[in-house]
Amino acid sequence: MRFDFLTLFPDICEAFLSESILGRARKKGIVEFCCHQIRNYSFDKHKKVDDAPYGGGQGMLMMAEPIALCFESLCKKLKIRPYFIYMSPKGVVLNQSKIKELSKLSNIAILCGRYEGVDQRVIDVFVDEEISIGNYVVTGGELPGLILADSISRLLDGVLSNKSCYEDESHFVEKTLEYPQYTRPAVWRKLSVPDVLKSGDYAKIQNWKNEMSKK
Repeated sequence: MRFDFLTLFPDICEAFLSESILGRARKKGIVEFCCHQIRNYSFDKHKKVDDAPYGGGQGMLMMAEPIALCFESLCKKLKIRPYFIYMSPKGVVLNQSKIKELSKLSNIAILCGRYEGVDQRVIDVFVDEEISIGNYVVTGGELPGLILADSISRLLDGVLSNKSCYEDESHFVEKTLEYPQYTRPAVWRKLSVPDVLKSGDYAKIQNWKNEMSKK
C-alpha cells in the first residue's frame, strides 16, 4: 500500500514514518510513504502558497493552484489517481470502521492543510473525502494525516507480527474496548494481578477478558 502526503512540512512526516513499526514496515516494502512539498509547485519566487481569504477573516488560506499542481504531478507519476483525503475538522470523524474500509485501498493521498485551511475549490475539484480525527482543531494536517496512515498501516499483512495484535484491541470489533492488562511483577506496590490471569486456565481467562471488555 502507498501513502502520499501533500504538505508544507514533509520533514515532520518523514521523522514519524521512519521510526518504530512503520519504519520497519517501510524498509520491508510492505508499505510505501512519500512526502511532497507543496511549495515546490508555487510560481512565486518566494514560494508563496497562501493568501488572505476573500470576504475577510482571520489568518491566511492555502491557495488552490500549488495543491492542484502537486496532486496532478503525483497522478502523472503514478499513472493512476490515488484516493485523495483532506484532513479537516469539518470531515467525518475517523473510527475503526472507516480505517478498515480504507485499508482495502492500494493508494491514498493525504492533503495536510495549514493556516486557516485550503481554498474550497481545490476540495470541490480534487478531494474524495474529508476526514477529522476529532471535534477539536490542531495547527496543521500533518499529525492527523500521520494518525490516519498509522491506523490503516497496522492492519496490513506483515506490519504487525500477526492479526491478533490488532484484532484483540479496543474498537476493532464495534463498541468494544480492550480488557485491562498486567505484566510482571505479580504484586506491585501492594496491588496484585487478578488471580484468574495467573491460573493457566485458558477458558476462564478468556471469559474474564470478555467480561472486562463488556464492562
